[in-house]
Amino acid sequence: MTPALTARNIAIVALLAGLLLMPVFAELAGNRFLLTLFTRIVILALAAVSLNLILGYGGMMSFGHAAYLGIGGYAVGMLAHEGVLSGFVQWPVALAGSALFALIIGALSLRTRGVYFIMITLAFAQMAYYIFAGLARYGGDDGLTIYKRSQFFNPINLSNKVQFYYICLALLFAAIYLVWRLVNSRFGMTIQGARSNDIRMRAIGFPTYRYKLVCFVIAGTMCGLSGALLANHTDFVSPQMMYWTRSGDLIIMVVLGGMGSPFGPLIGAVALLVLEEVLSGITEYWQIILGPLLLLVVLFARGGIDGLLVKLQGKERAKVRS
Repeated sequence: MTPALTARNIAIVALLAGLLLMPVFAELAGNRFLLTLFTRIVILALAAVSLNLILGYGGMMSFGHAAYLGIGGYAVGMLAHEGVLSGFVQWPVALAGSALFALIIGALSLRTRGVYFIMITLAFAQMAYYIFAGLARYGGDDGLTIYKRSQFFNPINLSNKVQFYYICLALLFAAIYLVWRLVNSRFGMTIQGARSNDIRMRAIGFPTYRYKLVCFVIAGTMCGLSGALLANHTDFVSPQMMYWTRSGDLIIMVVLGGMGSPFGPLIGAVALLVLEEVLSGITEYWQIILGPLLLLVVLFARGGIDGLLVKLQGKERAKVRS
């Protein structure tokens, strides 16, 4: 089998083609819920891609990544509530708010390591959760309904579900490309070197703290964009968007798909959310089935689903050589 026709490449191409053709398939099948489901998958995959940048490549285990999801969503919801409907205002505010929050968290948490880093990111996320839960003007713990989606110039119309899906998909592909370019640049090599041996990287002259802080802010900003998209998708925002369990979901997506892989978070998001949808339609105790399945993947597919595909690719090459 030629290098271009490996099991991994075929699976990724099939997945990307399926995502591109999903609106057509949903229309032909007469099941518009599929489009709604996969729009959500694409948006959360974008958030998982942003987490993969710091977790998969930088080794920074953030348990508060969903905070940026909530900040981005609330930026859209709060501005819409105040009558500011322009996406040219809402989305930059979402990005700026998420970047600022990531800068504050990163500046403090990146001075620590291990469980201390995890606890600081978790603490800040929970703090954000309780702040937004206490905003009575914007629904408090009950959340806030968004009556009009972000508005751009014609012909962009986010109320058109097919058009909105393709906008989300285009932003996801752009994020994957951006992460790929970053990790293969001098900047990305420094981040990965700091993950392996931070002391040695500093000893040879790299200011790893600044590199990691910039990486942390980039990841938070990307996740804030995902939050703005999610708010437009659901027409609703609530503090639950930034609860620690949502951060756990994003971590599962990254680990399940494959950490340190450009397409791993996308594969993990599709696998997790499709499994969740299918199993929840079979039984209300679907978590009992999903849990062991995830455990099996972690135990026997090191590197996640993408890692499993890479192993198959290695076996194929070995057969060709023999």
